[in-house]
Amino acid sequence: MLLIQDTIISPDLTDEYFCCDLSACKGICCVDGESGAPVEESEIARLEEVMSIVWNDLSDAAKQIIEHQGVVYIDADGDCVTSIVDGKDCVFTCYDEHGICRCAIEKACREGKTDFCKPISCHLYPVRVTQYNGYRAVNCHRWKVCNIARENGKQCGMKVYRFLKEPLIRKFGEEWYSELESNA
Repeated sequence: MLLIQDTIISPDLTDEYFCCDLSACKGICCVDGESGAPVEESEIARLEEVMSIVWNDLSDAAKQIIEHQGVVYIDADGDCVTSIVDGKDCVFTCYDEHGICRCAIEKACREGKTDFCKPISCHLYPVRVTQYNGYRAVNCHRWKVCNIARENGKQCGMKVYRFLKEPLIRKFGEEWYSELESNA
């Protein structure tokens, strides 16, 4: 374990490999699962703000869910998560011409329409951050739908922390990331 500021970091971040291959997995992480993506309280307003920007990229079913229950809900574990359609697709999913599931918010961000990329839990995946007694635990989540990403990471030599450099800096800051990098 590594301790940086108020975070306890699992060795998985520096020891394991990971690199998404959307052409292989088709973005299934935005579709498969028990509930939506975890959302921080401060992100709810941002999600609501981007609605007018991403609305036309959303499915009709997603629009109905958002109109009925909003962009988030409290799941069975008591966590605030993105609303989902028919128990699977995040309401912010959209599909490209190759059938790959994408995030409509991230698409809008890449097009320069918003500076909000997507919820930090999505940006950080497969990393999950959990609060414990004044510390944040930073761990890798292992989900079979990401086996392709782990294999792809091994093939290209991409460690988890390097693959997630941008979101880790977004969440913890440059200084934190530099310390992680120097201890890797």
